[in-house]
Amino acid sequence: MPLTFFSLGSGSCGNCYYLATDDDAIIIDCGIGVRRFKKHMLEYGMKISKIRGMLVTHDHADHIKSAGKISSEYNIPVYATELVHEGIDRNYQASVKVQQDNRHVIEKDETFNIGPFSITAFYLPHDASENVGYFIEVEDYKFCIMTDVGDATEAVKEHIGMSTHLILEANYDNEMLNQGRYPYILKERIASGRGHLSNNKCANALAENFHENLKYVWLCHLSEENNHPELARKTIETTLRSFGIIAGVDFKLDVLRRKIPTGPYILG
Repeated sequence: MPLTFFSLGSGSCGNCYYLATDDDAIIIDCGIGVRRFKKHMLEYGMKISKIRGMLVTHDHADHIKSAGKISSEYNIPVYATELVHEGIDRNYQASVKVQQDNRHVIEKDETFNIGPFSITAFYLPHDASENVGYFIEVEDYKFCIMTDVGDATEAVKEHIGMSTHLILEANYDNEMLNQGRYPYILKERIASGRGHLSNNKCANALAENFHENLKYVWLCHLSEENNHPELARKTIETTLRSFGIIAGVDFKLDVLRRKIPTGPYILG
């Protein structure tokens, strides 16, 4: 069965990802505007009617701003941990809250199913109410998303080693962050271990845990101020090459765009 992956936006301006089989789909996060969501879905031929559920990673606005509105309008169940649901309720930027009938509470490290998708949430460090990655299995695909990752923890490394298709954060370049105009307290927050994952940490985690079944890697949530798509790509490619792993030969590598769609990718 082919699997379709589509990024509607990836970064601090809004995150939303679509994953579909022929008949069923899920979305991961919904932090882009409602009109933008509908426009991109229509333009790129992605069917909202196929969506059986929404997975939420954490409660920051760039991941949940439109979750309640889209869930309510299309009667889409929203799956998140209790702490994340509570965080959505508190977030004033999510003007429409998730209705009780569509609220599904999940537990970390406990697998649940949405149609053909077998899904397990796992903890990732980030300064939100709680933050999780999602490991999604459907037939032979093992699709994993890890965004807003404070550090390359053992869970991060383990899930790289389990995945055939991987979305992994490469948020900032160390030198650009250190030399940039952000105030010191914000620089500290980003690099704290509960902020975001640097290009170097992303590259090293990939290189040290690469395996022959890893077919595709997408770099996500790049900073507009402290990174550049080609710099992120070059950092990952150079590090992997030092381990004898060649992007474009041993696996495919792409960078997800911040404000406009990337894809769709038909994964055969």
